[in-house]
Amino acid sequence: MTATDPVEAAARLLGARARRDVPVGPMTTYRVGGPAALLTEINDEADVAAVADAVTSTGVGTLLIGRGSNLLVADAGFPGLAITLGGVFADVEVADVAVYAGAAVSLPVLARRTAAAALTGLEWAVGVPGSVGGAVRMNAGGHGSDISETLVAARVVDLATGDDRHLSKDALALGYRASSVRSHDVVLSATFALSPGDRAASEAQIADIVRWRRENQPGGSNAGSVFTNPPGDSAGRLIDAAGLKGHRVGSAYVSPKHANFFQADEGGSADDVVALIEEVRQLVEDRMGVRLEPELRLVGVGDRR
Repeated sequence: MTATDPVEAAARLLGARARRDVPVGPMTTYRVGGPAALLTEINDEADVAAVADAVTSTGVGTLLIGRGSNLLVADAGFPGLAITLGGVFADVEVADVAVYAGAAVSLPVLARRTAAAALTGLEWAVGVPGSVGGAVRMNAGGHGSDISETLVAARVVDLATGDDRHLSKDALALGYRASSVRSHDVVLSATFALSPGDRAASEAQIADIVRWRRENQPGGSNAGSVFTNPPGDSAGRLIDAAGLKGHRVGSAYVSPKHANFFQADEGGSADDVVALIEEVRQLVEDRMGVRLEPELRLVGVGDRR
């Protein structure tokens, strides 16, 4: 490495705030994958300023981990600065029908907290094992709803420039599993507008969703849906119709329970999961005439998402 290497420069600027060569796999729901060259955690405003300064000064590449529920990092790892959130960014505040949530808050926690406050609109989120920040970035959804239904605004910091903005829902350009949030942006918080509800009814709905997930989706090491649903169809249906349930590549296989969930064996390889994604994508196109697009974020695997 040279003296101008971005990772080395960022490590010097961050000092004790950063750790080197930290395994990323255990931070994801796949539990496979290589290390990040650097890892830092943003817990307060001082950390926000320090990380933004390090990134703008060095140009080091960044990777937001969140809860790792829609992320697969290649076995070679990530050669930049991985970032997690905690501290004040794990807080939830409820005021009448307005709800403020830090980006590190898990969606199931947010669903249960708002239901307990007799507010309705986020019950569906109990079925999504991600964080508020990741949910804003990808407009996460499920069970007939998504983040765009109740989101009012989000605080987003552009780590490449240090620009700190509160963006309205319209400015976030939320679409199907998409938004205007970029890889060098970090979502720090979000504000939601919910509706008055009935606590018992919301908690019963949450229990139904949890029950449905247990009955219809696999547990173990996976990241939920691998592919987005094509217009008017279901990725899971197409993979199943192509005869690929149970299809295996090395230590990775298509779940026999839900064809759009790919599993990784304990101690398996992220690269096997990537190879399985590519193979299933090609076989579905060959057999069904539809090219599926990944919903899963792939890191360190060439020009893929």
